[in-house]
Parts: sequence; structure tokens; C-alpha cells
Amino acid sequence: MANSSFSAKSLYDLTGLIAMVTGGGTGIGYMIARGLAAGGAKVYITGRRVDVLQKVVDTTPREEGEIIALQMDVTSKESILNARKMIEIKEGRLHILVNNAGQVGPTSPFLQNPSAPELKDGESFGSALFKEDFQGWSDLYSINVFPIFFVTTAFLGLLEKGTKDSQIPGYTSTVINITSISGIIKLAQDHFCYNSAKAAASHLTKLLSTEFALKKVPVRVNAIAPGVYASEMTVDTIPPEMVDKIGKGISPVPAGRDGSAEEMAGTVVYLASKAGCYTNGQEIIIDGGYCAVNPSVI
Repeated sequence: MANSSFSAKSLYDLTGLIAMVTGGGTGIGYMIARGLAAGGAKVYITGRRVDVLQKVVDTTPREEGEIIALQMDVTSKESILNARKMIEIKEGRLHILVNNAGQVGPTSPFLQNPSAPELKDGESFGSALFKEDFQGWSDLYSINVFPIFFVTTAFLGLLEKGTKDSQIPGYTSTVINITSISGIIKLAQDHFCYNSAKAAASHLTKLLSTEFALKKVPVRVNAIAPGVYASEMTVDTIPPEMVDKIGKGISPVPAGRDGSAEEMAGTVVYLASKAGCYTNGQEIIIDGGYCAVNPSVI
């Protein structure tokens, strides 16, 4: 075996691969899109706000790869199918699908305040939680959970073609779902809705992976569960003193900082490249040790 096969360029090269990142115009999606493009993939970034997507396209240096804006509302089946049709016409296949789009949803800030009147007894606690918006829960699941199923299934045929058309020995197309440590830990972090939705996304990852494998569909499905990262849901930059306030854990993050764009992009590139082709049905946690020191389901 030639030593060149172990070089970083050989292991993680994405040249010739077609990728799509939902919610790719900001935050974690933007980090991922930049990493995939820099690795050689042609990357379509999707979202509802075309101006945000186009700004990314216009400000990405040509030498850092190719990024293309594609409007798609992941909560609309019509919009999803329109985007699929566009990719099919222009590319005829897809190799990498990153389901990243998401929001926070209803919160109960009093959970972090031990002296809050809402916590004085069970009656007060239950009544306070019951005031959360029912429609807000539905809306949050509609963007954090449902699209993983509907976007993945809409593009599954193109992902299968990506596997069959690949010139890389042993390569299989991949779906990468961006979940969260919030779906893994046993703390509500002020938002029962968001955490339960992310837990659903984690399990949906395993369901899709298993069913595709059993039905002989050559498409891998994995997830990445980030810890504290800068995004539209947190802030643009996170100083060390803010990390634990955002993480809302019982114990502080061992790393003492937030995650970097390179750490996020690098994990995605691993799963999307031939180096990750033997990884299927897994959820990789990148959290600076948060789950190691806070109650979790792992």
C-alpha cells in the first residue's frame, strides 16, 4: 500500500463531490459549507433568505472553493422538491447532504433560577411549564425534526446515484445530521422543547441509517452533536467567560472555551470523505468534554 494513501490530502479530499448544506448561510452551517468547499466539494447552501445565502457566495474567495446559493424552505415539501429538481438538473447526483437548519423554540428561563417562584412546589412548576406555547412546540419540531426525514428522503435517490457514480473505491454518499448535546444530556437547559426535538433528531438518524442499510440503499447516515458553538442561536463570538452561561450545565465545560469553526468543519469533512466511509449510524459528540461532566444518556 502506497504511503501516499495515508496523506491528509488523500484521506480527506472531496474533489468532484457534490454537497448540500441546509441552513448554510450562517453559524454552524456556514462553518460546514466553508470546510466542504475548501476540501474540494461543490457546495450548495440552502435557506429561506436568499440575500443571506448570496452574501456568503459573494464573500467567499474563489481559492477557498465553490459555494452556490439555492433557496429552499425545509418546512415546505414543495420547496424541497423544487430544490431537488434543481440539483438533479444541474448535477444529476448528490454525495453529501448536511441537515443543519434549526431554531431554539419555546423556553422557560426560570429553570436556571433556584429562587424563582415558579419552582416553589410541584403545582407552581407544572403550571409554569404548561404556559409554554403549544404551537411553538409544533413549529420547533417542524424545523428541527421533520426536515431531517423529508429532505433526506427527497434526496435519497440522488444520494444513491452519488454512490454508484463515484470514482472513489469504497465510497458511499452520506447524510450528516447536525443534532446537539442538548439532545443527549438530561438537563433541560431552559428549553424542554429544543432538547427533546434534538433527541428525536438523534434517534431519527439511527432509524434512517438502519433502514437504509437493511434495505440495501448505499447511503450512510450519521450525526454530529455540537456543544457550545457560535451561531445565530447563541452569539457571533463567545468569550470564555460566556461559555458556561450558554451551556447551562451543572459542571463547566472542561475545555474552557467554545468550539472552533475548524473543529466543526473537520468533523464533517471526515464523515463526508473516504476516511469516514466505514462510519454509519453514529453520533459524534464535539463538546469540549461537556457530556463527560454533565448528566447524559451516553
